[in-house]
Amino acid sequence: MNTDLLILNFQLSTADILLAFLATLLLGMGKSGLKGMGVIIVTLMALVFGAKASTGILMPMMITADVFAVIYYHRHTQWKFLKKLLPTMVVGVLLGVYWGNDISEVLFKQIMAFFILATVLVMIWMDRTKTFGIPKHWAFSSSMGLLSGITSMIGNLAGSFTSIYLLAIRLPKNEFIGTAAWLFFIINVFKLPFHIFVWKTISKETLTLNLLLSPAILIGFYLGIRLVKVINNILYRKLVLVVTALGALIILLK
Repeated sequence: MNTDLLILNFQLSTADILLAFLATLLLGMGKSGLKGMGVIIVTLMALVFGAKASTGILMPMMITADVFAVIYYHRHTQWKFLKKLLPTMVVGVLLGVYWGNDISEVLFKQIMAFFILATVLVMIWMDRTKTFGIPKHWAFSSSMGLLSGITSMIGNLAGSFTSIYLLAIRLPKNEFIGTAAWLFFIINVFKLPFHIFVWKTISKETLTLNLLLSPAILIGFYLGIRLVKVINNILYRKLVLVVTALGALIILLK
């Protein structure tokens, strides 16, 4: 494997390589259960490879990390909530495939950041007032699934909306992680053919680059598991809300 030639093809500097490894390390940590890092990961990869190209580079690594998460957390999966999100999430992915080449990236980021921040603020208000019950209406799960699917295809950013949904229904930490693990594994495998055959963002060169970066996934996943074990449910919920809100600000200001 000629790594120097591969790096030359992507025109990567030393700083670019370090940013890509950092993003991959955070990917492993995020899939281990430290949710809310998706926006940071996507931002770093987009800075190195460009917005659309980075989605294809990330996809095989995300699926690899999803496999680790499914194996480790599968016993905690709450299938009834996954089934509520999945149908409209699939529809959202298909819409994302269709719109991906036409929508203004600037407008998309602004709209997405607005919705993420607005929903996070509602969640914080619900936690503080304690006057609202768990959202059970089909419109809530359907809208979160649709937004997750669209943002998942266009920017690999579904984590924010699914985190908001899983927090809203107040899943405990391990059930939250286990349900998200299976959800993203299924949806990322579904997205894979579109990246290969429609957007053509996955190639032999990108797969070789994935192999070079993959050790960082293992390291990040191990570190993330160690951290998740020492975080209680209340702190975990607050951490996800804070990091999700910060991620929305990063999208808006990037």
